Formats: sequence, C-alpha cells, structure tokens
Amino acid sequence: MATKKTASTAKKKTTAKAKSAPVAKKTTTTVKTVSASSRAAKKFNFSRSPLLAASVAEFIGTFIFAAVVLAVSGQPLFILFGLAAVVLAIGAMSGAHVNPLLTVGAWATKRISGVRAVSYLVAQVLGALMALVVMNAFVNAAPEVSSQAAQFGQTAPELFKAAEIPEGKQWVVLSAELLGAVVFSFVVASALRMKERGAAALAVGGGLYVALLLAGSAASYVGANAVVNPAVASALQAVKWDLWPIMVYVLAPLVGGVLGFALNDLVTKESEAKY
Repeated sequence: MATKKTASTAKKKTTAKAKSAPVAKKTTTTVKTVSASSRAAKKFNFSRSPLLAASVAEFIGTFIFAAVVLAVSGQPLFILFGLAAVVLAIGAMSGAHVNPLLTVGAWATKRISGVRAVSYLVAQVLGALMALVVMNAFVNAAPEVSSQAAQFGQTAPELFKAAEIPEGKQWVVLSAELLGAVVFSFVVASALRMKERGAAALAVGGGLYVALLLAGSAASYVGANAVVNPAVASALQAVKWDLWPIMVYVLAPLVGGVLGFALNDLVTKESEAKY
C-alpha cells in the first residue's frame, strides 16, 4: 500500500514538472522582451545625455536673455528681471550661466569640467547670435516711414547696438568692463550657495543690475556702453575682428569672471576659517 502511494506521489511530481516547464519558458521570453524595450528606451531617451540637455538649455536661455537686452535697449532694470526669469527657467537644468564670463570663472575655480565649459560657450554664442538674427528680422519687417511722418520726426526703427569705442578712451571702457565682470561674478559665486531658487535668481539679477550700473556709468562718461557679457556683446554688434573690441568685450570680462569667482572663494574660506 505504501509502495502504491509512493508511486502515485512520484507520478504527480513528474506531471507537475511537465506542466511547469512551458511556464518557465514563457517567463524567460517575457524577460527578454522587457530587456529589449529597456534598451530602446535608453537609446532614445533625451535625459540620458545630461550635457546635451544642459547645453540646449544654455542656448535657449542665452537666446531669451540677449533678445531681452536688444528689446529693452540695454536698460539695467529690465535686464534684472529678464535674467532672473531665465535663471528660474533653466537654473535647475544647466545652472543658467548664459554668460561666458561665468562659465570661464566656474571652470577656472573647478566648479565645472572643461568639456562642459566648452559646450556651454558654444551654446551661449550661438544663442546670442540667433537672438540677433531673429530680432533683426522683426525690425526689417517694419513698414517704411512715409515722407509725411518723417516731417514730424518719425524715424524707421533700428535694432539697438553698442556704441563705438571712442579713440583714446579704450582703457577706460576696458576697465569698466573688468570692474563690472568682477562684481557680477562675485555675486553669482555667492548666489550659487543659496538653497532657495527664487532668492538665488534675484541675487543673480541684482548682481548684474549693480554691475551694469557701475560699469555702464563709467563707460558712459566717455560715450561708450558696458555689456559685461561677451555673448551678448556679439548680439549688440560690439565684437569685431579688431584688437580693442576683442580686448574690451571678450578678454576683459573673461578675466573679470575668473577674478570674481576666485575672490569669492578666498573670502569664503577666510570667513569659514576657525581661529
């Protein structure tokens, strides 16, 4: 009797194994399908390339900011709110540099890598040039001023651009750009330590407002403009293939950006030191 029961139990186990075999095969097939779809998702997912996404954000942010500068004719107060809005919009994506002097300063103080810095610089210059092309197209699309309207002093709309650097006053404008870049980058380096995004955005916008007031006032005494942004300077048609425009609107802000970040790091370390 025991022998028959044992044989019956063995037969049931064999039947159970036979039935479970196709199920296991089906499960394996399902796993392979999920794995294939997962590989496809990795291939086409934009978030898998964070540097590309951040660079696109820098392109868009610089385009918006440069367009704002052109639209408001460089008025510092409007630029403050424009930059604050850009920082709030793309700050979480790329840090919202939208300015080569900040990118170079962050790279020199080892806040970002060299690859990211180069990618940001290219995106910023292209974004500013795109703003120039788009805004210039809108201005050119404006209707011509009639002779009757011209008699009343109405003129055709023109795109805002930086004034020419006066002869013999190049060092004054260069010093103004350098001062503005140091002030702005110093404030931005401090804002990077803020945890509240809204406060950081206002700090960055306020820093540029103060920098433009100081640098703009100094440059205006000799009939020039302060830009404190090499990318936007290209949109304002201030950068030309000449020695002084490159030194004033490109090299001076970049050097000022490095000095501002380095000065902020030095002051922060000294303030945090324990005696």
